[in-house]
Amino acid sequence: MNDVDFLLKLVHRGFLLEQAGKAIFAELQAGGDLDDLLAHHAGLSREKIAELRRTDAGERPEIPGYEILGKAGTGGTADVWRARERKTRRVIALKVLKPESAHHAPTLKAFVAEARLLERLRHPGLVEGYGVARFGRVYFSRLEYIEGRTLLELLEELERHGESRAFDETAALKVVLGAAEVLAYLAAEGVVHRDIKPGNIMLTSDGRLKLIDLGFAAAPQDQPGASETTVGTVEYLSPEQAQGGVADMRSDIYSLGVTLFHLVVGRLPFESSDDREVLRMQVMESLRSPELQGRGISHHLHYFIEKMMAKDLEARYQSWQELIDDVRAQVEGREALDFERSARQRPRRH
Repeated sequence: MNDVDFLLKLVHRGFLLEQAGKAIFAELQAGGDLDDLLAHHAGLSREKIAELRRTDAGERPEIPGYEILGKAGTGGTADVWRARERKTRRVIALKVLKPESAHHAPTLKAFVAEARLLERLRHPGLVEGYGVARFGRVYFSRLEYIEGRTLLELLEELERHGESRAFDETAALKVVLGAAEVLAYLAAEGVVHRDIKPGNIMLTSDGRLKLIDLGFAAAPQDQPGASETTVGTVEYLSPEQAQGGVADMRSDIYSLGVTLFHLVVGRLPFESSDDREVLRMQVMESLRSPELQGRGISHHLHYFIEKMMAKDLEARYQSWQELIDDVRAQVEGREALDFERSARQRPRRH
């Protein structure tokens, strides 16, 4: 990184006031040494300047025992880094809480709770957690590193290429089946996810499904009431969550239904630039989509989406097992039909 870019990043990340940055820039253009100027104008020690250079102005973490290999992803409250444990040489993911998030007590509490939950839970379809720690002011959790892409990344890639539909029916139903099996495990452990969406579901490079984020997960009895802040991602929230109510497994079923809709239609069922309007639609508006009437979408798929996204809790699937049984029967039936069709089309030997 050249000196000008480094100076701009120091200002952007709050290590320098804009006015000081402009003064340093003017002297830098006149031939001044940036490190000398930072020490003079900002009072930064040589050790601190060297640290900021090594860490791209504090953006790249330095944690003893780990070699940072590169950024794997970023979210609203944390960045995820691919790292190698120096002792074991194992490659893992480090989820590092952003400084502004670490200063927000509820966010910090949720970050620690998620790390401890992932450390306790074990399922082939759930990212493994190896604990949470702190180095100085840096809070981080240690996670299984997964090669692959989220469903959201796949949807966005297809959209960039002008594809109007992301997944065919069988592929989408297999995603739902895999996610439902992980969520059934969580439910058996007394956990409601509360933020099911394509960005939290990953397909690995070898075709496996992994649920990768439990940031909003909680037991029903630990959730806030209607007077508290609604959690989750508005476009995927169930009607009861949109009204600030307590979520149970049927709320996760609704959100997985929205995800299924997104996968096969290529857009969200309720869209607006105003989050409050989306929440209103989740509660008040019926599911209307001409795409579900055509595009080769079967009656079975239409039924699954309608039942998973029913406004009335009692009209939805009442358990993960009920949903799993229905979807598995449809997937296996389609695969058997495809096999029989292929067998009929094979040339006969005489």
